[in-house]
Amino acid sequence: METKQFKAESKRLLDLMINSIYTHREIFLRELISNASDAIDKIYYKALTDDSLSSRKEDYYVRVVFDKENRTLKISDTGIGMTKEELDDNLGVIAKSGSLEFKKENEVKEGHDIIGQFGVGFYSAFLVADVVTVISKALGSDEAYKWESKGVDGYTIEPCEKDSVGTEIILKIKSNTEDEDYDQYLDEHKLQSIIKKYSDFIRYPIKMNVTKSKLKEGSEKEYEEYKEEETVNSMVPIWRKNKSELKDEDYDNFYTEKHYGFDKPIKHIHISADGMISYKAILYIPEKIPYDYYTKEYEKGLELYSNGVMIMNKCSDLLPDYFGFVKGVVDSEDLSLNISREILQHDRQLKLIAKNIKNKIKNELQNILKNERDKYEEFYKSFGRQLKYGLYSDFGSNKDFLQDLLMFYSSKEKKMVTLDEYVSRMPEEQKYIYYAAGESIERIEKLPQTEIVLDKGYEILYFTEDVDEFAIKMMMKYKEKEFKSVSSGDLGIDSEENDKESSSDNKENKELFEEMKNILSDKVKDVRMSKRLKNHPVCLSNDGELTIEMEKILKSMPNNQNIKADKVLEINTNHDVFKALKEAYENDKDKLKLYTNLLYNQALLVEGLTIVDPVEFTNDICKIMK
Repeated sequence: METKQFKAESKRLLDLMINSIYTHREIFLRELISNASDAIDKIYYKALTDDSLSSRKEDYYVRVVFDKENRTLKISDTGIGMTKEELDDNLGVIAKSGSLEFKKENEVKEGHDIIGQFGVGFYSAFLVADVVTVISKALGSDEAYKWESKGVDGYTIEPCEKDSVGTEIILKIKSNTEDEDYDQYLDEHKLQSIIKKYSDFIRYPIKMNVTKSKLKEGSEKEYEEYKEEETVNSMVPIWRKNKSELKDEDYDNFYTEKHYGFDKPIKHIHISADGMISYKAILYIPEKIPYDYYTKEYEKGLELYSNGVMIMNKCSDLLPDYFGFVKGVVDSEDLSLNISREILQHDRQLKLIAKNIKNKIKNELQNILKNERDKYEEFYKSFGRQLKYGLYSDFGSNKDFLQDLLMFYSSKEKKMVTLDEYVSRMPEEQKYIYYAAGESIERIEKLPQTEIVLDKGYEILYFTEDVDEFAIKMMMKYKEKEFKSVSSGDLGIDSEENDKESSSDNKENKELFEEMKNILSDKVKDVRMSKRLKNHPVCLSNDGELTIEMEKILKSMPNNQNIKADKVLEINTNHDVFKALKEAYENDKDKLKLYTNLLYNQALLVEGLTIVDPVEFTNDICKIMK
């Protein structure tokens, strides 16, 4: 028996790897199964060009066997095996990749991929094992060898007996500690779970003895357990199958199996892309919003695979936040991974995939909007808010990308419409896209500010979500048409004649309006004659970009900084109330103050704003009644 030391740099790397590189101990099984699959790939590749080798599919498999009593876990394969020299080279020098050498020597062509590239995954075995033993017989060799190591102290190599070509890795599982439960790696269900999680789509069968139960002979109620070897992985992932051989039912079943949601997805997207980077993907657009979607606990991201081996459970870099509701998997053979295969080495490749995926999702949503309107509206109820957040975030950099996916309730159509549909119906003389913001459609319909816009026959978009107005402010315009709130100071729909009339009225009543402004002190920026009111006596409008509805939303936030919109109290000079104001101004200044405060509070109530002093308000009403 020959005892050898790891090279100094390998010794340091092994110590670093066991303690630092891998974040989850359970991935040792992923790495060992990937190496086993890698070894089978090599013999399979040789069989393609060597008639003397059997290439029967049933000859290729990985077997996992655990022994609780002796605390051993064995992973064996029917792959190409290793010679004594290869054991020494591949396992004695950490980070030397036998797979990489094989690729170079055999000029492996596209379509015949060898998984391993770093030669370090094997050493993850020391995360869970005190002793690692490798027994291997190489293709074309009459002798087998045993490599054994207890970790950084070194390793031994000696001849041994093995009947068939391939490799066995035997792990002596560590004893439990206060912090770590190593028994789980000798538990049938846990091992199956790890295999399904990381190695479900390895292309060769992973066999394992599975506990079954059957009725005892001669008994109707008593069951007995027995062991039966089963293939525990799926092998061929759905995304590698041709679309033509899959039905909607297959995609829906995969969605359920992956626990993406309890709903039924409204659409799936099957991508098979070749180009600067090749990848396959299946994406799902859910129907219902997850219960925890707007909580810190929700994690967006797609499952990321490299050649059928799961690398990340939630790769958030593959999805922009505004498409964070999308579920699915991405598998690429072109990814540059770091030595632990847990994170990506270069994000350029990921960015290319992410950009492609983003465009595919948008195109699919547009197709649903165009061809399955009811289905899109259902989706929009769940995720429309997220699209608006996307438009508002990142300083509006996504507005052009997302704007055609937006929908709002229309005053004219009495249903949800797109911005494109609104603009296509605009009369030639209409300057702006008009909108009104409020808590509900019913409340907005009663707003006095909408009167003149509706009277002109113009359509109004109703904004009922807190993010709506902020998102639209970020857009500023759509197809060269600016957005305009019905509460805005200038609605852009006044005739020259009306302008002259209102200018005259404002001059005539200037002193009255100044007196009312003084009474209200700093509560309003101005008091003026209204150009928008027909039937209502009074309303509030805003000067500047911050609207009254935006003020309400900002006030409701935890970090409320008491930001206020510049409010203008508008008076309908054609209403009987105005006559009472004029008379009070001329004859009774106390009554004018009473009327002014009442009208201001009335305007606040109509807007859904809080009255600062409700007691004073009720006392004022009592004065009027007396």
